[in-house]
Amino acid sequence: GLLKVLSSCMTQLVVFATFYIFTVYSSASKDNALRGMCDKPVEKNLRFGVAPDWEMANTICCHNTQYAEPSGYFHSSRVNLFARFKPEESSHTFYDSVCGIPLFIAPRGRSLAEWETESYHHGWPSFREEEVVKEHVIVLPDGEVKSICGTHLGHNIPDSQGDRFCIDLACIAGMPRIGTPLEPHKQ
Repeated sequence: GLLKVLSSCMTQLVVFATFYIFTVYSSASKDNALRGMCDKPVEKNLRFGVAPDWEMANTICCHNTQYAEPSGYFHSSRVNLFARFKPEESSHTFYDSVCGIPLFIAPRGRSLAEWETESYHHGWPSFREEEVVKEHVIVLPDGEVKSICGTHLGHNIPDSQGDRFCIDLACIAGMPRIGTPLEPHKQ
């Protein structure tokens, strides 16, 4: 009797606390994003071989509005982003390097090879409109792309096919805020 009631109360409390924290966090974060600031530094355990470049990631993602990681960084020998993906994996989720929310899921509406070719051509991972987790990404009037946590992600550089989000891998190499990455590929 009493144990069951306490268990039920604890479950309701956890659900309420999670909802409250997410609501307050999201509201404060969006305000910070629009002011151009991160909520906290970039996490230390970045994925895709980015962790050794933490200082670069923190500078680009949290203290910057116009600069980017070096062109081609995502396919440097240590990072080699596309070699980390297995052909049988249908898509990959990229999380904010500061707060761990999902930002992009790719490829969507195209093949892995098409996504990789476009990214190599432009020098940065390039995402299309259908690959954006819209409730977590903000595009400012000047084309700068930020997360609702205030993390600078890159820029929207439209082309003949529509919006093209040219994104710094260092800023989308985070671990998910809750749980583990959805893909089995190497960190």
